[in-house]
Amino acid sequence: MSFILRRLAFYLVAAWVAITLNFFIPRAVPGNPVAIILSKYPDLSPQAYKALSQMIGGAVSQGSLWSQYVAYLNDVFHFNFGTDLQNFPTPVSQILDQAIPWTLILVGTATVIAFAIGTLLGILAGWRHGGWLDRSLPVLMFFQAAPYFFVALLFVYIFAVHVHWLPPGQGFDASVATPGWNTAFISNALEHAILPAFTIVLTSVAGWMLQMRNVMITTVGEDYVVAAQAKGLSSRRVVFTYAARNAFLPQLQGFGLALGFVVSGALVMEIVFSYPGIGLMLVQAVQSKDFPLMQAIFLVITFAVLVANLVVDMVIVLFDPRARVREAV
Repeated sequence: MSFILRRLAFYLVAAWVAITLNFFIPRAVPGNPVAIILSKYPDLSPQAYKALSQMIGGAVSQGSLWSQYVAYLNDVFHFNFGTDLQNFPTPVSQILDQAIPWTLILVGTATVIAFAIGTLLGILAGWRHGGWLDRSLPVLMFFQAAPYFFVALLFVYIFAVHVHWLPPGQGFDASVATPGWNTAFISNALEHAILPAFTIVLTSVAGWMLQMRNVMITTVGEDYVVAAQAKGLSSRRVVFTYAARNAFLPQLQGFGLALGFVVSGALVMEIVFSYPGIGLMLVQAVQSKDFPLMQAIFLVITFAVLVANLVVDMVIVLFDPRARVREAV
């Protein structure tokens, strides 16, 4: 319990630091969000400045820096991220609600699939070190090492442009389906997600496999694994109950970090495929100097990483007796 409280305190401090940096950094950038909006509407009266400032919220400098900071903390606590500048006067929270589900479903599912496949292949490759599966690792590492955008563009050319099996991009075809929980839209969205999801899995599975394989090779030589083999236990039980169970803990830590970054999306993937996720939205916000949206996206990514790591820390302490002993000491 003390370990969880200490880790929780650490992550709360980290969250406060992230929020503080997120407050000060945009204010160090030249430019005024209200001036950006007013430049699009030159016929507006000067009196509109104050009204726009109030609607935009924390993006505009009003009062002392301390009062702005306190107001910003209050807004973040109430999930009020201000008004989006590009889609004024739409709230930033509404923009995020539209993009986050696309990224979570696609990138999250692809990450879990890549982790599961890579971990299983790593267990088998580490157990049969030097076998055919172990020797095939360099082939998979080619896709891991190749530039992501190159692999994505190659798949677009082959499967979308050349053979016309899959759509080249976008989240769905507006001419075919209307967004909603209906069969036509879901099937169309799944069709558009196959190519980017396959790209994510293929370019990341080798990393999970290599990490698990290396830890397995070390674990197989441990005394408790050798003792289990000497008892005459089946190979399947020795592999998964004794060796893989202990080798899995470092893999779990990496998986927690990967889950935290799921919210940020596969940035290059969403750009190449024009996928309507939070990664593409972040690029568009940076290009348009949409400060409120940038701040909100950075905070969402930060909180996702912190929460994911906290959950992984709790799981490791729960399932690893050695971690509990270290914490007690």
